[in-house]
Amino acid sequence: MNYSLQLGSQHLICSLVVNALFCGISWGASPPNLIIILTDDQGYADVGFNGCTDIPTPNIDRIAAEGVRCTNGYVTFAVCGPSRAGLITGRYQDRFGACRNPTIDPAVPNNGVPTSEKNIAELLKPIGYTSMAVGKWHLGTFPSLRPLERGFDEFFGFLSGGHQYFPEMLTLNDLSEVTYEFEWYNTKLLRNEARVDIHDYLTDELSDAGVDFIERNSDSPFFLYMAYNAPHTPLQATKKYLDRFPHIQNKKRKTYAAMVSAVDDGVGRILDKLSKLDLDENTIVFFLSDNGGPPENGSRNKPLRGHKGSPFEGGVRVPFAVRWTGTIPAGIDYDQPVSSLDIAATIVAHADASVPVDKPLDGVDLIPYLTEKRIESPHQTLYWRWFDKNIYSVRNGFSKLILVEGEIINDKYEPQMLFDLKADLSEKNNIFQNRPQTVADASGKLDVWKKELVPPNAPGLGSWMPKKQSDK
Repeated sequence: MNYSLQLGSQHLICSLVVNALFCGISWGASPPNLIIILTDDQGYADVGFNGCTDIPTPNIDRIAAEGVRCTNGYVTFAVCGPSRAGLITGRYQDRFGACRNPTIDPAVPNNGVPTSEKNIAELLKPIGYTSMAVGKWHLGTFPSLRPLERGFDEFFGFLSGGHQYFPEMLTLNDLSEVTYEFEWYNTKLLRNEARVDIHDYLTDELSDAGVDFIERNSDSPFFLYMAYNAPHTPLQATKKYLDRFPHIQNKKRKTYAAMVSAVDDGVGRILDKLSKLDLDENTIVFFLSDNGGPPENGSRNKPLRGHKGSPFEGGVRVPFAVRWTGTIPAGIDYDQPVSSLDIAATIVAHADASVPVDKPLDGVDLIPYLTEKRIESPHQTLYWRWFDKNIYSVRNGFSKLILVEGEIINDKYEPQMLFDLKADLSEKNNIFQNRPQTVADASGKLDVWKKELVPPNAPGLGSWMPKKQSDK
């Protein structure tokens, strides 16, 4: 189908031109393309490259096999909206208030990433990149926060945090027609700013759009933000994909598997298109999930503790792989912590893009680390905040400190927890009382970081209760 139409203030302040001259950056005729393939609520254990055996993911696995599997890959929050805000800006979302799953209410002007922040598309646009966002946006429904107003040249997808997958269920022409909570899942898709009908399973439609964009923009630098909503609920899959899993008896797990398999097909088509157009060596491809898998969709995060929403590893450590053919090695594991924040920093460094001096990125260029030109860890420290639950977490080296003053639903917890992730990946043994100096070091860093943060800039997801049609 053709859709024609450093941590903190030290990172990336230095001139990127100087980097290009003295750090060995070279891109030949043009800067590298960037493709981010982002899944939604996919479990850490639900890709072949992390050991999954009941759901084959051969195409997703290609990214790791032809590039690097990051075994300690993190996102900046354990639910969709804030995690995506951190990824797309390369800055901790808590710095600019996008730290809740945002309300879908289109009348709220700050219900996503504020215009004071620059996202990847906005950083790349001044240097000639063409950008497209495909799939789930969830970064603001207010008119000024939508993709075409935020640096993207094209958009094909939906604005909310979830969606129906079958075309016959997409009956609403606009958010103004929503009469009850989550009915926004039934809106027709947007192609740029026009509502359009689709005729195929949503995941396949999104893959079509991504492949088409690559083909139409193969002669100039591009950024494709391929944000699948699968395997986020509702659990819906076509017979074509369900029939691949006769060995899975659990209905929920079977449908989940089918949804992941549909994404895997799309990833295969994207990679094949890059090869056909001879773009492999000039395209950086990242694959990751926006957070850990939740209990309700049949996903698995083992051996990690916890799930979507929690501060444990199962909430924030995700399947993560990166490929840049000819530049980074193939088929290796990288075991140091990396972050979704690093995606923006990596493309900025290798595209010679400028970053506002007053908005430094929190990520780092991963390429020197993945090529072993730098042997230290990219991140000594990573941070997380759950504002509404008053929970903070910090990974400092192999130590993970979690400070809880609110409630973690469905998980046993203690007010202060410290885990040694090298010896205890599943976070079973709380050693808080045994390591006072480790706690003091991590707490001190956390206290400094907390002073740099701001409160949420908008109400959360459950705040908008559209009035039922019968009550109007």
